Amino acid sequence: MKLNNKQTVLVGLAFMSISAFWQVYDGIIPLILKNTFGISNTASGAVMALDNVLALFLLPVFGSLSDRTHTRIGRRMPYILAGTAAAAVAIVLIPLGDRLYSLPLLVVGLGLALLAMSSYRSPAVALMPDVTPKPLRSKGNAIINLMGAVGGILMLLAIKLLVPKGEHPNYLPLFLLLDVFMVACVAVLFFTVSEPRAAQRMREVSGEEEPAAQQPAPGEAPAAADRLPRPVFRSLCFLLASIFLWFMGYNAITTAFSKYAEHMWGLEGGDYALVLMVAQAAAIVAFLPVGIIAGKIGRKRTIQLGICLLAVAFGSGIFFSDRFTWLMFVFFSLAGVGWAFINVNSYPMVVEMSQGSNVGRYTGYYYTFSMAAQIITPILSGALLDVSYRLLFPYGTFFVVLSFVTMLFVRHGDNRPAARKGLEAFDVDDG
Repeated sequence: MKLNNKQTVLVGLAFMSISAFWQVYDGIIPLILKNTFGISNTASGAVMALDNVLALFLLPVFGSLSDRTHTRIGRRMPYILAGTAAAAVAIVLIPLGDRLYSLPLLVVGLGLALLAMSSYRSPAVALMPDVTPKPLRSKGNAIINLMGAVGGILMLLAIKLLVPKGEHPNYLPLFLLLDVFMVACVAVLFFTVSEPRAAQRMREVSGEEEPAAQQPAPGEAPAAADRLPRPVFRSLCFLLASIFLWFMGYNAITTAFSKYAEHMWGLEGGDYALVLMVAQAAAIVAFLPVGIIAGKIGRKRTIQLGICLLAVAFGSGIFFSDRFTWLMFVFFSLAGVGWAFINVNSYPMVVEMSQGSNVGRYTGYYYTFSMAAQIITPILSGALLDVSYRLLFPYGTFFVVLSFVTMLFVRHGDNRPAARKGLEAFDVDDG
């Protein structure tokens, strides 16, 4: 069984566009709220949690809807195309609201953009398992996350180059570039990958049947065949709890980092992006080896190793809150590698417990718990920042360590293909 690298890279373009958006959103929106409109850290955290509130409800819905969608261009592609088009229109309103000092215009732009992003994130992520056999999904997810990291690092570079220093920088060129980038990624995906043909090839390789035309609607009870055995359900619950906890820690750091770097270290303009670029670059280097490592030692152990790396990285940041040092590049490189270890394997573990007909629903479960954490943590960490910025890294470290404990109770979803020897270990299909 071989992974189609070329196809997986092209499928990853959808995730690349999504990651590019969130890189700009997480870095720039807190600065706009603080510097342009004078909003407190707690209130800013509430605004930053808005996308996750929407996602908590909409991602499972759109994931399940796409499971039940059957068109000539596929199950997921209609949502990807429509969502990207809507987001491209809404994105431009955000920097216009900032330039015009119009909070209502900014709020409208944010609301429309977040609704659009929520409509296609689950379908875009579910596209990878739709066209990738189960034993290869960790490697496939490694490539998907690699594509996302490339999108993120490109936007960090754009932030560094296009965001000038000063009291009220013009963010319009950055958001226009983001707009073009997102549309281009999805256009290339649409014109190079036929979702129905790719899904059919996967089913032929895996010996799976075509998904049924009708699935339970959101909120309906699943069929008996969809119900998990009790031990598997218990593992799923602990895995989802782990996902919630490490996002509580990780998202707190990434969402507040631009403000933290400005307040604690005096970094101005887009200078903070250099640190995050190093983390993204380290993740890019780690993504492909992580897929191989997971095939050798298993997804669970790989995730636990990543949690340890992330805890060490965030814990080290506690000792350098007063001054910026080159060691922060080392720590954030470690964080990037740790996050790659976690991210590559957690989603495949969730969908490993699904059937081919309900991958979208389980994708929704994954995002429900990750988004729930990202609703709570910006508000909670923002309140702590109003007390002291020094609390940011201890906060992130605490929740990352807790996720290691819950992962100890996960017993399923750790699919390990039979080991191959010699050159066979590198036998992949680029066609």
